[in-house]
Amino acid sequence: MSSRRSRQLSSGTSMRDDQIIQLVSKLQQLLPGTRIQRSNKASASKVLQETCTYVRSLHREIDDLSDRLSQLLSTIDADSPEASIIRSLIM
Repeated sequence: MSSRRSRQLSSGTSMRDDQIIQLVSKLQQLLPGTRIQRSNKASASKVLQETCTYVRSLHREIDDLSDRLSQLLSTIDADSPEASIIRSLIM
C-alpha cells in the first residue's frame, strides 16, 4: 500500500497529499513576504487563512480606488477625454 494518501475532490477526481502540499507552497509564494516568511514552512491552514486575509484586503483596496475614481469623475467635465479614461477604469 502506498504511503501517499489520496483525497476525493467534489469533481470526483482525487488529489494526493504531496500535490496538495505543492499547491499550498505555490500559493504561499504568491503572498506578500511580510505576511508569511517564505523561509518558514507554514501550515496549510495558516497559508489559506493568510490568503483569505490578503484577498479581502485587495477587495477593500479595489473598493477604495473605485470610490476615489468616482469622486474624481464627479469633479471633471463628463465629456472630457479624462472622464472617458476614468469611466473605462471603473467599469
